[in-house]
Amino acid sequence: MHPTLKSKIGQKFAQVALAFSLMASAAQAVDYQLDEVVTGLDSPWAMAFLPNGDMLVTELTGQLRIIRNNKLVAMPVAGVPASIFGGQGGLMDIVLHPDYASNKLIYLSLSVGTPEAKTLRVIRARFAGDGLEDIQTVFEAAPKRDTYVHYGARLAFLADKTLLITNGDGFDYREEAQSLGNHYGAIVRVTDNGKVPADNPFVNDDAPLPEIWSYGHRNPQGILVDAQTGTVFETEHGPRGGDELNIIEPGQNYGWPIATYGLDYSGARVSPYTEYEGTKQPEIHWTPSIAPSSMTLYRGSQFPEWDGDIFVSSLVFQNATRVDMDGTKVVGQETLFAEIGARLRSINTGPDGALYILSEGETGKLWRVSAK
Repeated sequence: MHPTLKSKIGQKFAQVALAFSLMASAAQAVDYQLDEVVTGLDSPWAMAFLPNGDMLVTELTGQLRIIRNNKLVAMPVAGVPASIFGGQGGLMDIVLHPDYASNKLIYLSLSVGTPEAKTLRVIRARFAGDGLEDIQTVFEAAPKRDTYVHYGARLAFLADKTLLITNGDGFDYREEAQSLGNHYGAIVRVTDNGKVPADNPFVNDDAPLPEIWSYGHRNPQGILVDAQTGTVFETEHGPRGGDELNIIEPGQNYGWPIATYGLDYSGARVSPYTEYEGTKQPEIHWTPSIAPSSMTLYRGSQFPEWDGDIFVSSLVFQNATRVDMDGTKVVGQETLFAEIGARLRSINTGPDGALYILSEGETGKLWRVSAK
């Protein structure tokens, strides 16, 4: 047998064996209770938990809402900057500053501009209880584009209090995700006030934009930092298949569109390569697409069996995937929470150790997953 053919057959057997291993290694079912907490949200996108027990929820349509004592406060938060709503754009992610208890700073991502020229902007503001004050722009993606999709827009703080911001490829500009001269398909890192950190990977290079931290991404809508290890995990949408879970390292190229496991929506191949020299491989990829919309690393007290596992919310299959993790190694998968029966936009671990889920739609809902 030709050595190359023998090698390919061996790789196929290895892939099949891994797939069976992942399915077989899903842990024993864990009992949980699923409760509807709040209804009446208009296209909810993200949530943040405040120290006083309140929750802030963004609505893609442009409102920032407060949930207090498991009830939706009637009046939206005042002073939220206008966003351009349409397609996948609007008011998107929210995170608290690591020192929120003392400085009351929150960070919001939103699409801004005109129908012909839109982009992703990240602002910070002081939350005054019922309104925003001292609003500042900390990042704006360049250049602007005319598409309404693939903003990325997820936010996460590193231990050094620098901010990671995911940027999508704008859909029509996928080749630009391989360029370091724009923000298409890049994860950027800035300080909490929007400056470029001196140790960013491209800060001393002439051509690249110095805020770029990694590149070669398609539409990354999940990012988190493991507080125990500092590992950065990211999920991104592929086209038809090829959704990815990645470990993000500074300065690395994650391949899109020169290396992908997905097909174009036309059915054509985006690239002949699933691997390419100089690009990083995903820890796991999903075909068919699950449409990974957010992620959380579970470190809560209610489900010790899930400690260290990653939960990924799915738009397409209207469930969540629990990725069984052994450190940074994927050892299994399990689908959960399909009984919600709606597209899941966001999943977070609450301070009480429960999982909280936002389901999409004009009558969006907040759900709690707690131990029985």
